[in-house]
Formats: sequence, structure tokens, C-alpha cells
Amino acid sequence: MLLESGGASSPDSSMASILGHRVGPHGYGLMGLTWRPDPPNQDECFHLMNTALSTGANLWNGGDFYGTPERNSLHLLRDYFERYPQNASKVLLSMKGGFRPGTQIPDGSETNLRRSVEECNRVLAGRKVVDIFECARVDPTTPIEEVIGVLAQLVREGQIRGIGLSEVKAETIRRAHAVHPIAVVEVELSLWETSVLSNGVAQTCCELGIPIVAYAPLSRGALTGEFPTKNEDVPIHRRAFPKFQNEVLTANRRLSEEVDAMARRKGCKSTQIALAWIRGLKGRNGIGTITPIPGAERDLWIRENNKLVTLSDAEMDQLDEILTRNKTIGERYHAALNHLNSG
Repeated sequence: MLLESGGASSPDSSMASILGHRVGPHGYGLMGLTWRPDPPNQDECFHLMNTALSTGANLWNGGDFYGTPERNSLHLLRDYFERYPQNASKVLLSMKGGFRPGTQIPDGSETNLRRSVEECNRVLAGRKVVDIFECARVDPTTPIEEVIGVLAQLVREGQIRGIGLSEVKAETIRRAHAVHPIAVVEVELSLWETSVLSNGVAQTCCELGIPIVAYAPLSRGALTGEFPTKNEDVPIHRRAFPKFQNEVLTANRRLSEEVDAMARRKGCKSTQIALAWIRGLKGRNGIGTITPIPGAERDLWIRENNKLVTLSDAEMDQLDEILTRNKTIGERYHAALNHLNSG
């Protein structure tokens, strides 16, 4: 994938307006605060959320399955906005749902979609509106037009403010957008995973004026500059991903090592290079605004992520050369989770 020069984006030009809400160049992914073997305690979570907001990350992304039915993103957000009600209007909240209860099986039926949205609102208890609701994955048994039709009715009823899409193909985006305006499209995008730049998804979003939200922008820690060299040393909640197996990990780390070297030359962190590259894609090869949503469970990491570094056209071209020399290998998810790939 060779990128054409189109002018490096400034931090201001990489910001998006979503549902009339101006969001920062980066958002904040909430998954790690409730869905990992050793999540932070509630006070630690609140501190991290305040740090994210104070450093400009006001697009927050959670899931009703990020944790357990008793404690997931919704419960954390309810408790946070109960303590900090003044911050509710500052945050643009995107919530993923739509799985059958207790599973990761997408169910786009009207019954299940209503259940999922109503559960979001029940748990949030009026402390925060769901600005954007996304089905976490496409239900292959339900036409996307029917899914969006149900969600559009929920918008009209005032239960949600807008509709997002997650892990979708370009054709699906067009079909969905024809039924109701799509607020955002969430995809996996990082220097380790660039498929949406060549499969029409990014260009379709730009054509339709839909901002992209990029999850796993640091490739689950592989672009932090401190990632292990062996699978057995990878954090347990990431160890099963195909790209992190021993031989594959060794090959894929070559890309990270070149990014690390570039960061040292530039006097910044490799994470800042990785995030700047995503923002810098705007205006190149028909790509529009992309907002990365890194998750972070330490105050320092959030501050480092949100300290903006801008890449020149020459540096973007250099990263393109690095990508060409070091193509990552391995699927995004292991075989048992193939249904989590784009639909």
C-alpha cells in the first residue's frame, strides 16, 4: 500500500465533528478498565478517565460486553458520571452491543437490538445518554437495512442519539448509510493492520463524510516499544492472537523495531509515531478523518498518547517504505473467533 503525499495533517485538521460534538484528535478506549484479568479499581479508573478528558480525549468507546453482566463499561460509566455529572456533556459516548446475552454471537433482530439499547439506558440510569450505539459485529442472518431501520427508530424515540457501524465492509457502509446517516465507522487500524486502507472501507467513509474510529491503534501494545519478543511473555489476555505467536511475532516485531528507531531519531515515543501516522493519513489516497482510540491503564501512558506529534510528508513516506519492507503476518483473530472479522 503506497500512500500518495497530500500534505501532513496538523492536530487541528485531524479533529472531527460528530453529531455536532467536537472531538479531540484522539479518543479513549475503555475496554481495559473492565475487561482484563487485573482491571484497575474504581478510583484508579476514575483518575484515568479524568486524565483522558483533561488531555483532550473526549470520544469514549465502551461495550456492554467489556466485562461481566454485573460489571462492564456501562456500570463504570454510570458510577463515573454519578461522581462527575459535569463531565457528561463533555464526553461523546460510543457504546457497542448487539450480541446475544452472555455470548459474542451477533443478533440483529429487533427484539435483541431493543433489549441491548434498553439495557444500556437502564444501567446508565439517566446519568449519560448513549450518543452512538454500534452493533459490535454484523449479524449475517439479518439484512443491514433491517438493523439500521430498528436503530433509526430508536434514534427517533430518543433512546440513542446516533448510529455507528463496527467491523464492516464498504458495501455494508453504503447500504446502511442509505437507510440512516451513520455517525462513525469503527475499524481496527494500526501500522500492524492496514487492510481498511486498501479494501475500500476508508475511501467509502471519506466519500460519504463518515469519520473513522480506529481501535487497537497500537496493535494491542505491539507498537509501544516495550513489547515482549516471545509469546509466553505476552500479556495473557493478548497471548492467543495469531500475530503474537512466536515465529510470527519475531517477524512482525521487525516493523515495530523500525518504528522505534524512527521515534528515537525524532525524540518522541513509538506510540506517538503510531498515532500520528493514523491521523496523518487524512488527505492521502482519498482518506478522511480518523480518530484513534487507544486504551491505557496508566496515567503516564494516557498523557504520552495525547501529547500530539505531527509527521511531515517525508516521514509519512518513510513509514510507507517501512510498511512495504515489513508486512505483518498472521490473522487478526484466531479461528474460533472468525465471526469477529468484518461483515
